[in-house]
Amino acid sequence: MSEFEGKTIVVTGAAGAIGAEVARMAAARGARLLLVDPNEVGLEELAAALPGSGHVVAPSLLHTPEACADALSRIEGPLYGLVHMAGIYVPHDLEPGARSVYDRTLAANTTNAFDLACAMLPRLVEDEPARLVFASSQAFRKGSLGHVAYSVAKGGVVGLVRALSRNLKARALVNGVAPGVIDTPMPAHVIEARGEDLLRDIPLGRLGRADEVAGVCIFLLGPLSTYVTGQIINIDGGVHNA
Repeated sequence: MSEFEGKTIVVTGAAGAIGAEVARMAAARGARLLLVDPNEVGLEELAAALPGSGHVVAPSLLHTPEACADALSRIEGPLYGLVHMAGIYVPHDLEPGARSVYDRTLAANTTNAFDLACAMLPRLVEDEPARLVFASSQAFRKGSLGHVAYSVAKGGVVGLVRALSRNLKARALVNGVAPGVIDTPMPAHVIEARGEDLLRDIPLGRLGRADEVAGVCIFLLGPLSTYVTGQIINIDGGVHNA
């Protein structure tokens, strides 16, 4: 499969479980990847294991517009796609001190998505629509216990996707994914504390897998989604309908 042959795709959060799966699937389909994550060791290990050549790593927190631009500068040429999986999921109470967690959570989940999109615009491919995929969450729809800031941040990503799709029109197809509870290290503390309750709420009766989220991202990057933009795709085992 070489549907991404000659195309450059940026994957953030690439050292995480879902980001790494996206990278593996995209590389297997011929993409050249820019892998972004604060975990430099994880990035290097991932890049070394990927098929293909020309992959570049960019250790970064993406915490400022300049940091986003610097990360993108690590790789040359037009940019075809983005899968923005970078983010944090920090529990907090609702005491006054929670404001610091709120600010940090929005910066790491929403503000960096806006900054990265702005930094990519001058370099988007021009011979076809680029593909921008952002990670939201079911937390935006249902609210997440003990994670108010995260719920707000992921709601902001939904607004970003919808607004970017209208503003960029045919220049880029902009979509988001809204995973439910996926069996990865990020929500491990929630799974451990509320595992049985979580499963009762999921019509399919199990947690999701990282590759199931990554597969939808690959669909949104690929040739079968050319009339899909401004959408948030639920990947939650049916929770949003329960």
